[in-house]
Amino acid sequence: MSTKTAMRKPAGQGETRSVTSRAELFDLDAFLPYRLAVAADAVSSGLATVYADRFGLTIPEWRLIANLGRDGAMTASEAATRATLDKVQVTRATQRLIARKLVARRVDKTDRRRAALTLTVAGAAVRAEIADLAIAWERQLLAGLTRDQRTVIDRALAILTARAMPLAAAG
Repeated sequence: MSTKTAMRKPAGQGETRSVTSRAELFDLDAFLPYRLAVAADAVSSGLATVYADRFGLTIPEWRLIANLGRDGAMTASEAATRATLDKVQVTRATQRLIARKLVARRVDKTDRRRAALTLTVAGAAVRAEIADLAIAWERQLLAGLTRDQRTVIDRALAILTARAMPLAAAG
């Protein structure tokens, strides 16, 4: 890691001193949030190759299908939270999946402003097929790790997620 220093003269003094700011010492490659984001993107993009070409799905579409398959009917807002997508991504993914008849949108009879998203029979079939492929892909990803290493990663991710949520909520 290299550090940059600037030579500055303190006010009213003739001598120079070396000043290194925290920003100059900041090592992005060692910064855990950045490393997690890069790893998550690499894993998500790698897994996307499993279903993108074969099923013509985007990452948001697959996340929506996966969450609807796991949790059942939900609103678009709930889907956004569970799939860690923004509302625009969920709206676009929902529109495409409805057009492909993989997802159905049912308006709540008691509150016409609410609508539940559900998988269609075709959507459930796609989910099942992708799930099998995704599990095989995950096995390949984890093949280089021991059982103990996987356990450590699982525990660390659970702890980091639990710690990050209140920090994110606090702003």
